[in-house]
Amino acid sequence: MRGIAAPRVAVVGATGVVGRTMLSILSERNFPLSSLRLFASSRSAGTVVSTPWGDVTVEDLATADPTGVDIALFSAGGARSLEYAPAFVAAGAVVIDNSSAFRRDPAVPLVVAEVNDDAIARHNGIVANPNCTTMGLMMAVGPLHRAAGIDRMIATSYQATSGSGQAGVEVLMHEIDVLGKKPEELATGGWSDPGSTLYSRPIGFNVLPHAGSFAEEHYTDEEWKLVNETRKILGDDSIRVEPTCVRVPVAVGHSVAATVFFDRVVSRDEALDILSEAPGVEVWDDAKVPTPLDAAGIDTTLVGRVRETLGERGGLNLWVVSDNLRKGAALNTVQLAELLLRGDSAG
Repeated sequence: MRGIAAPRVAVVGATGVVGRTMLSILSERNFPLSSLRLFASSRSAGTVVSTPWGDVTVEDLATADPTGVDIALFSAGGARSLEYAPAFVAAGAVVIDNSSAFRRDPAVPLVVAEVNDDAIARHNGIVANPNCTTMGLMMAVGPLHRAAGIDRMIATSYQATSGSGQAGVEVLMHEIDVLGKKPEELATGGWSDPGSTLYSRPIGFNVLPHAGSFAEEHYTDEEWKLVNETRKILGDDSIRVEPTCVRVPVAVGHSVAATVFFDRVVSRDEALDILSEAPGVEVWDDAKVPTPLDAAGIDTTLVGRVRETLGERGGLNLWVVSDNLRKGAALNTVQLAELLLRGDSAG
């Protein structure tokens, strides 16, 4: 990739919510592409999308020829990534994939821009984007790990419905509308099920301790991602992670409450000094509590409620919020493409 000043870029899954956000961010950051191709499923093929680089007709991913693409930004789901990413690589492209398809592949680097940039140099044609929940958390704990080494961490996520795509936001709005018409029933237990099937329980006016699909040992796949991806990104398989992932009635913005213990004591003052210097991170003090509404639509990860632990001294409690569609997905994908252009790549 080194030496290509203006690469030919493809966005795969271009009509989805993350794909559309990728296009916006490519424009916002003045990414120096020379040409743009858009790919999606046959349902969207033929759609004309207006972009800052002109109107582009969406191609059918299943039948299109990827020849001529230098960088392919994938956000089309794990099954499509597994099926089609190798063809893009064979045609000469570097694929940056936003699905879970390659994250645990030891041959594929899992990279959070501004946390473990150097890992991208080990790619063999595919670079994996971490899970959106892990991503925001790593922005905060990655710099702390470099300073003191994480021994163990308890992480509880509060994940927005847009983590399930546009369908998740639509379900939330529908259920708020239906359940909100009879607020007295929310207090007495007389509410009627709004009839949505995306989640195992209603999400409107509710908190659902079930994000993702149940997997091994009664944990969900979202929870296992926090465990496995934390270890891979930070390069330490000994880090112990206790995860709980919760879906909350929020449109955009994932939050994580984390309790972190290190190889040595880290004071609140030291942590604040480290975090205040961390790229892509904005520290909020106690009087300014960061929330998903604050994080929505911005690129920085917000960190607040930094406290020294009480029950067992020596650790830290902190609260981390980020836009799951931007830094949690589309922004990091574009940032990784920028790393490739800067020559931080073996490609």
